Amino acid sequence: MSKKEVIAILYGGKSGEHEVSLRSACSVYHHIDRSIYVPLLIGISRDGRWYLQPETDIPGDTEILPLAEDEGTLVSALPGAGLICKGRQLDIDVVFPVLHGTNGEDGTVQGLLEICNLPYVGAGILGSSLSMDKAAAKEIWAARGLPVVPFIRVDGDEFSSSNLWAEKLKQLKDSFTPPLFIKPVRAGSSVGVSRVEGWDSLNTALEDALRYDTAALVEPAVNGREIECSVIGNFHTRSFPPGEILPSHSFYDYEAKYIDPDGAALLLPADIDDGTAAEVRRIAEEAYRTAGVEGMARVDFFVDRDRGGIFLNEINTIPGFTSISMFPRMCEAGGLPYSELIREMIELGRERFEKRRRCIYSIMNPGGSA
Repeated sequence: MSKKEVIAILYGGKSGEHEVSLRSACSVYHHIDRSIYVPLLIGISRDGRWYLQPETDIPGDTEILPLAEDEGTLVSALPGAGLICKGRQLDIDVVFPVLHGTNGEDGTVQGLLEICNLPYVGAGILGSSLSMDKAAAKEIWAARGLPVVPFIRVDGDEFSSSNLWAEKLKQLKDSFTPPLFIKPVRAGSSVGVSRVEGWDSLNTALEDALRYDTAALVEPAVNGREIECSVIGNFHTRSFPPGEILPSHSFYDYEAKYIDPDGAALLLPADIDDGTAAEVRRIAEEAYRTAGVEGMARVDFFVDRDRGGIFLNEINTIPGFTSISMFPRMCEAGGLPYSELIREMIELGRERFEKRRRCIYSIMNPGGSA
């Protein structure tokens, strides 16, 4: 019988989405196929330190994965070799980062894993970093001719300078009419996102968004239906039937996603015509490839209620994996059950690692001369 592969599940993290990660990782832990894999839990504390978690059975009805911070189980990274705990190298076949937002989904952890020569699930450094930056992603999509919601970026330094802010405010007022959405450029799960109905509320909303990042986006509100589409793959991509979010709040905010059990209804498949669904899937796959994403992503859209137009909103390279999250549910509705989804994600991560490992990084010939 072949040896089971060790899959290190990274969760927690130094992020405003720490709690979401605990929930997502718990679902991955419960659904991973133990006939093939051995899960190894590595929790990341709020201050960014990594801890090897004890080998204990976690009840199946647990919704949040515990995270023990035992100084004796600190994990360190050794460039070129892997992860070290208690003076020994951990036996890891593939790392599965279940980390949302800053310091997890933005390319930082991906870069560390590359340096440690470890295969990992999900997008690489470029796709992760670019997708996390909502402004940069939209600029690249727009250059590719993909439909995006108009936006203006506000840097924290601009906002804190009276002269620069006066110029930026004039640009905003010349370009948009409230209601508006204000959001951090690099954050997820609707953290720091506000809807404002008038200009008098703009400063407060920007102050809140800039607590989570050094820049914010200002966008006009779209009278749109919130449509999402799951995409997986490396070079070859595969999309799934879109789903629809029906929030009971004014928008699909953090509370509606993770706290209020009645915060939103999830409609699978989305109640849109076949032509619109096909176009959403086409744009989702093109947006995925254009941003250099590999492994997996959830691509979010607005479908305009008034004119029927489709607008790209954002892309999430480590989407929610909780029991109610749209990404695994859309995959399952499209014929890919949760456990099989995890297996495919692991295989895609290994595939990318092996492909990159075949690259030559030295121009020296066997004789040692250039």
